[in-house]
Amino acid sequence: VQLQASGGGLVQAGGSLRLSCASSRRTSSNNGMAWFRRAPGKEREFVAGISWNGQYTNYADSAKGRFTISRDRAGNTMYLQMNSLKPEDTAVYYCAVARRAVGGAGADEYNYWGQGTQVTVSS
Repeated sequence: VQLQASGGGLVQAGGSLRLSCASSRRTSSNNGMAWFRRAPGKEREFVAGISWNGQYTNYADSAKGRFTISRDRAGNTMYLQMNSLKPEDTAVYYCAVARRAVGGAGADEYNYWGQGTQVTVSS
């Protein structure tokens, strides 16, 4: 499975971005997916996850109320709508496919990773 993340960019604080993650194979339609991020000098952290059918979602506390994760009906494309962005959201954002139908917050639950897309929020 190859994952292609896109949609990152430079935005001012309070602005919005929508990230996309396209999967090369239908395998991901049976698996949970998630977004992680890595800020400069920090460890990779979980942002949001979604189940194989889109019915279950979970968010990091930092994302709750501002970010929305979704996926298309075919299950091959995942999105992250990010609103009210803050400078501390600056990071490289990675999408990932879980080993199971529902993934959690642990990176070891995911076996396929995209190349990342840079999000920079200016103050």
